[in-house]
Amino acid sequence: MLNRKNKLLLLKLLSLFSVVRGYNILIIVIAQYLASIYILSPNLPLRKVVFDFNLFLIVLSSSMVIAAGYIINNFYDAEKDLINKPHKTMLDRLVSQRFKLSTYFILNFLSVLVASYVSFKAVLFFSSYIFGIWVYSHKLKRIPFIGNFISATLAVAPFFVVFVYYRNFEHVIFVHALFLFLVILARELIKDLENIAGDIAQNYKTIPILYGENTSKTIIGILFLLTLIPSVLLILKFDVGYMYIYFIACVILLLLCLVLLLRSDSKKHYILLHNILKFIIIAGVFSILLINVNLVLNRIL
Repeated sequence: MLNRKNKLLLLKLLSLFSVVRGYNILIIVIAQYLASIYILSPNLPLRKVVFDFNLFLIVLSSSMVIAAGYIINNFYDAEKDLINKPHKTMLDRLVSQRFKLSTYFILNFLSVLVASYVSFKAVLFFSSYIFGIWVYSHKLKRIPFIGNFISATLAVAPFFVVFVYYRNFEHVIFVHALFLFLVILARELIKDLENIAGDIAQNYKTIPILYGENTSKTIIGILFLLTLIPSVLLILKFDVGYMYIYFIACVILLLLCLVLLLRSDSKKHYILLHNILKFIIIAGVFSILLINVNLVLNRIL
């Protein structure tokens, strides 16, 4: 049986894991490796990619910067989240703000230090990434649409550094990136609809607050329609193996989201839309395996 001290320590570890959203970071790590193997360097042997020490350092630096980003975001949004996410916020508050800030600086320092073993360009990238996340959390996130746009851009950045590392600039990669960017941007705008109460309390100037929910829903609807373009291109124009099945499913889900969006009028509807888009993103990570099923089977067998 755990004593009181050990239980408190366990709760604090869970709290820190919640703050840095460890589950999201794990998905990003898996996505970076799968993208490296099946999209960015399909002609390289599996062993050479998986055991590429520089790639490991890039993924590690990305993970630490993202974790630090969640911490600073949590720091600035503490009061807003208490309204929008009361249960999660109570867990997050088991770790003091001072400890969070100390962890934030340590993670950022370590990420740059790790990147320095790869190259000076990596140091510049991760230093810029850290600065971009801080500026977004401190200032830009309060600016309607620009904050959402920057947030989506920062979410895609970890994949940008990997495909720059492999120097693979084929058109199909940019279409994949555009699809991911549009889905994330739509999700960011839906989160604004979810969090209206907290945003009003903290004087955030989001699109639904400034221009109304209908304007926000119109923009999201346009983004859903725009996302259909890279989806159809990846189905018809590019060779993505059996991953075309995933993009066909995405077209159906995006059209369903459009219908649900038109009928939505409460927070529970927006949470449903948010979760559908989250499912599309997570399913997309594991669907990368469908690009070359034979490669998967051969490597398993």
